Order: sequence, then structure tokens, then C-alpha cells
Amino acid sequence: MEPRMPKPYSHVPESYRALSALERSTRDPDVLPVPIQEIVRLRASQINGCGFCVDMHSHDALEHGERTERLMAVAAWREAPWFTREERAALALTESMTRLADRADAVPDEVWDEAAAVFDEHALALLVTTVATINAWNRISVATRQIAGSHRGAA
Repeated sequence: MEPRMPKPYSHVPESYRALSALERSTRDPDVLPVPIQEIVRLRASQINGCGFCVDMHSHDALEHGERTERLMAVAAWREAPWFTREERAALALTESMTRLADRADAVPDEVWDEAAAVFDEHALALLVTTVATINAWNRISVATRQIAGSHRGAA
């Protein structure tokens, strides 16, 4: 397996720096806990079929102490007992934001209202930005066929 474009960011370094800065701005563990950040990034990446990001965020989550059983269940979070109300709200919002074209009301009120019930506005804004950012990374990595594990030298 080969990437279509081995180093897409080398051609647009300012874009890479801007997206990286946006990514860094979403990583505030005092506002949005790291476990929520990583399962959100993982779930969006699963939906988008981004092997590169699924690999990256699974490993990042493990490095931050995430349990393997929870990571294996992220794709089926509704059927797994290991997720808190906050995590479930974040995952539901992630799925809606990632699958915008799947329904007329892309982010239904009940999904938004549940997220707003468990996160204050600052955390909710951070969550929305986190989801938007990982979707951007996914689209770049999928389009250019970045290889899972290549960022760690495992591919």
C-alpha cells in the first residue's frame, strides 16, 4: 500500500501550520477531558474510514491511559456499558456532525440538547471544534491515502 501523496503538507506548509494550530487549540483537558477528546477523534475517523487517524488516536488514547476494552467498543458505543453520559453525548454529536448529509436535520435537536445538558458552552464549543478539526484531518488523509501506522514508523 502506497500513499497517493507521501507528504501532502510539504506542498502547503501554511495550511498544515494553520490546521495544526487549530488542533492544538482544541486540546484543553481542563475544559474537555482527554478521554472524550480521543474517543471523539477515534469515532469520527472510524466513520470517515481514515485508517491513519484511527491508528493515531487509538495509540494516543492508550498512551493517555485509555482501556483497550473501551477503545474496541467505540464503534458500538450505544451497545457498550463503558461510556459515561458525557461521553455518549459527545459521541452522538460527533456522529451527527460527521454524517451531515445523512439526514435533513443533520444535527437533531435531541443530540444537541443532550450535549448542551452535559457540557457548558465553553466545553461544547471546544467539542464542536474538535469534531470539525478531526473531520478536516480525516478528509486530507483519506484523499491522499496516508498509511495507518506511518506516523509511528509502524507501516
